Amino acid sequence: MKTSIIIPCYNEKHAIRDTIEWILSVIRDSKLKNVEIIAVNDGSTDGCEQVLNALTKEHHSDDLLVVHHKRNQGYGAALKTGIRRSQSDYICITDADGTYPNDRIPDLIEQISSKDLDMVVGARIGPKVEYSKIRSIPKMILVPWVSFLCGTEVPDMNSGLRIFRRDRSLDFLKLLPDGFSFTTTITICLLRNRYAVEFTPISYARRIGKSHIKPIQDTLRFTQLILRTGMYFAPLRLLSPLIVALATLFSISSLYDLTILNNLTDKTVLLGFASLNVFMFALLADMIDKRSR
Repeated sequence: MKTSIIIPCYNEKHAIRDTIEWILSVIRDSKLKNVEIIAVNDGSTDGCEQVLNALTKEHHSDDLLVVHHKRNQGYGAALKTGIRRSQSDYICITDADGTYPNDRIPDLIEQISSKDLDMVVGARIGPKVEYSKIRSIPKMILVPWVSFLCGTEVPDMNSGLRIFRRDRSLDFLKLLPDGFSFTTTITICLLRNRYAVEFTPISYARRIGKSHIKPIQDTLRFTQLILRTGMYFAPLRLLSPLIVALATLFSISSLYDLTILNNLTDKTVLLGFASLNVFMFALLADMIDKRSR
């Protein structure tokens, strides 16, 4: 079974050489066969293109393939380019900034092949995790929310070190976004469709260079993508908290009207219709989703 290791790269001039040579060393030391590296330069402007071109001359073309985007298209777009260029059975992704323990890649390959899984995610819950406090705040809300939508515990929804079957990713390629939400979306897609997914603890180091993550803007994008993907695959589960909240308000308002006012007010009627309409909408969307699948 062949594996492609895809490395999206945007303005990582100071880290990309070390990352690729590290992975090549891991491949040699572990004696892995049928493994290639696909580095996707996503329109870098810091000289990263020259570094990658130099690396292709130093290493055999069967070991390293470099693809260049003429302009910056996004993290997810770079991964999708690598997936399309690959002809492998498995796709392994990692970052160019040196944050992920790339020496764990052989373990991920062994785990997904030996257990016949669809995806193995390196969850950043290991013993040595250096994580930004600012980025950890929204995760305290988003991770439980994704776990609720998927109906199972998701310890890390957007880890950038994971391996999955290429044919599974092709099934959802049109749904996967071009930005940083690629990993969150493919996690929800596979879990909601009952594919075999496992999470394995890994460490996480501080990145080399400046992060491209924008905490507020990207958190809003994550939220939007979770809503969209949840509405696509689990509409009834996504809207159930809103339905319960409206139904609870309707019950409280009805009880107050009947016991205190001795009259049914417009507010109670509106809450009743709102809860019923949202429930019917969610039920219809869930039926359409199941029928289309």
